Amino acid sequence: MKKVLFVCLGNICRSPLGEAIFNEKAKNYQLMADSAGTAAYHIGKDPDHRSIKVAQENGIMMIHKARKFEREDFERFDYVLAMDQQNYEDMRALSGGEVSNLYLLREFDPLADGDMDVPDPYYGGYDGFIHVFEMISRSVDQLINHIQREN
Repeated sequence: MKKVLFVCLGNICRSPLGEAIFNEKAKNYQLMADSAGTAAYHIGKDPDHRSIKVAQENGIMMIHKARKFEREDFERFDYVLAMDQQNYEDMRALSGGEVSNLYLLREFDPLADGDMDVPDPYYGGYDGFIHVFEMISRSVDQLINHIQREN
């Protein structure tokens, strides 16, 4: 079983969406996902209600409690996916060196066109959550294809 971890800042918007989308799309494969945040702002809290809403509108159930990313997660997961460059750099610094399983999620987005950040929709309107959902969804499609090709 390959394990994937999605990581954003607070673990209530982007990364739980990544986890839920991935688990829905990968349910017929030997794959599973979890999510975490690089900051401890929301530990134990549910995802943002707008993330839950956009997931439900797309037929995806989201059940998650926020947790903080730990250095040991590099060993627990086969793929660690940062939602943006800042979280990528924070995790890389925490690793104590180079790690081979750390990626930016948008490395798998065919429409990234050099923009590798999944924007944080927290301070914006609901449209931002829709945009982020679509971005994560198409990235997850390609991520699953990538994992399947590697096996």
